[in-house]
Formats: sequence, C-alpha cells, structure tokens
Amino acid sequence: MTAAFSSYQNPSLAVDLVVFGYDKEALSVLLLNRKEAPFKNQWTLPGAFLQLEERFLETCQRILETKLGLTNIYLEQLYSFDEPDRDPRGRVISVAYFALVNPENYQLTAGKMANDVKWFPLADLPSLGFDHAAIVRKSVERLRAKILYHPVGFELLDQDFTLPELHHLFEAVLDTKLDRRNFRRKILDSHIILPTGQKKTGAQNRHPDLYIFNKAIHPNQFNLSITPNSKA
Repeated sequence: MTAAFSSYQNPSLAVDLVVFGYDKEALSVLLLNRKEAPFKNQWTLPGAFLQLEERFLETCQRILETKLGLTNIYLEQLYSFDEPDRDPRGRVISVAYFALVNPENYQLTAGKMANDVKWFPLADLPSLGFDHAAIVRKSVERLRAKILYHPVGFELLDQDFTLPELHHLFEAVLDTKLDRRNFRRKILDSHIILPTGQKKTGAQNRHPDLYIFNKAIHPNQFNLSITPNSKA
C-alpha cells in the first residue's frame, strides 16, 4: 500500500440483518440485546463489521451462526446506509440484508456479544439503536413490494400449507385485507403452488387441501397484480 493511499481515512463497513419471521399470526423481526456500548442493553438488529478477507454474504453467515444460531436461510441484499453520523463510534457504512425464516424450524441461540435474542411483532418493535428503525422500514417496503411479483415469502411457511394459511401470510406481510376468492383465483392461476393430493388433518370442521411451492416456476411468470390498501 502506497503512503499516499494509506493517508486517506477509510470508513468502516458493516453488515446488518433484518430477519423476518412469521408465527401463523403476525410478521416479526428478530432483534439482539447488546452487551456492549454503544447502545448497551438496548435492542438492535444483528450485525457485524466486514472483515478484510470476507465477502458480504460471508459476513451474513457469520452473524447468523455466531450471534443467532441460524444457518441455511434465505438472504437478499437490501440497501446501503451511509449517513455520516449513523454510528457513534465513527464513520461506518452499513450494507443491509433481509432474511426470511419460519421460526418453528429454528432454535435461537444468543452469541457471546448479546444479552438475548428475541422475536418482536413488527407492529410492536421496541426503540432501536443506531439507524436500525430506518433499516427495518426500508426492508418492510422491499418485502411488501417483492412478495407481489417474486416468489418470496414461502420460506415463512411450513413446507406444505393450505390456501387459507397462504392468504393469511400475504395479509400479514402486506398489512391489508385481501378478498379471499380473488386471492385464491390469482394464486392458482399463477401456478406458483402445486397441490400435494393431501389434506390437512386436525381442522375442526373440514380438511383443507395442502399445497407446496412450485420451485420450477420462473420468477417472471409470477405477478399477482394486487394493489394493497392499509387495514382499517
């Protein structure tokens, strides 16, 4: 490294994760309670500084494994956050990712840098450190837009599911009421799901059909053309 180059003050790079979960009722976000300053004993998104030998996705995997006890989950790069004062420790640029998981399939483990990790309903988040509230807002906007034209969201459900369960998931993500018959027609016409030939047992009055995600469908074939309106 030349002296001229090394004389520049370089910002640090960090990765922050918005991990979404769904518990059959509401969309939730996984938060970490910090052990150390800044924002000691406060809730934040899980994150870490990018190490010199790492790519962004490798940093994501390190965060998931060492801070949350999670592996093999859906990840997508969201946005970069570069406000000069976003981190009290100095100039830090964050590259944010969002993840989708079914909480029933994972056992959370708080790493040594955290007091606790916990799911919080999206509608009832605590005050967050850093600029993490803005990162959550941006990730919610992305998820709500993308679920209408790209096959994401199925990572939040069991491997097989009913149409009412899928309908409820879309309402929870979009925060809107969707006409049941219109939703059913558009989902079936999209061929994004396939019938398993099985029915869900344990239902009180009837046994609805079970479906699975059609992994062979190309994303360009999927467009629900739904215009969500906020719930009353």
